[in-house]
Amino acid sequence: MAPSNQISVLSPLLVALATTFCTILVHALILRTIVAAVRRDLQRGQVGVRFWADLAFVTSATLLAFAGHLVEMGVWAMAFYLCGELPDFAAAFYHSAGNYTTLGDSSVVISAQWRLLGPLEAADGMLMFGISTAMIFALIQWLLRARLRLSDPQSDSAV
Repeated sequence: MAPSNQISVLSPLLVALATTFCTILVHALILRTIVAAVRRDLQRGQVGVRFWADLAFVTSATLLAFAGHLVEMGVWAMAFYLCGELPDFAAAFYHSAGNYTTLGDSSVVISAQWRLLGPLEAADGMLMFGISTAMIFALIQWLLRARLRLSDPQSDSAV
């Protein structure tokens, strides 16, 4: 067993890999939901036609992605809590939100044994925010292509 002031690598790495896998699953479910909704609504002509409908759809998708990030912070908070690093879920969630968003916060210092979880969560958060950004960008492109196709009768490409 390592001394209490020595930073561990293997245990936090395994916990981080499992937790990151869970966040990927959460994000995949959200992306699947958004892609299915945009396909359905494009086929029905509900989006890609009017600005306000498109704005509402992008806003809804963004809020759904944000909710996913909150769930993912909660998954990380549960990992911190189950590792015995924080006294309750609220403190674990606060600590997790700081790590996940890469804000950082020195008010809570976890033990050396689990300290590596912080930067690993930050890496996961950056990746998940990148995926959300790419999804929103792709969604806007889909909607713009649909609007441009409607305004150009010569265009026959599919969305």
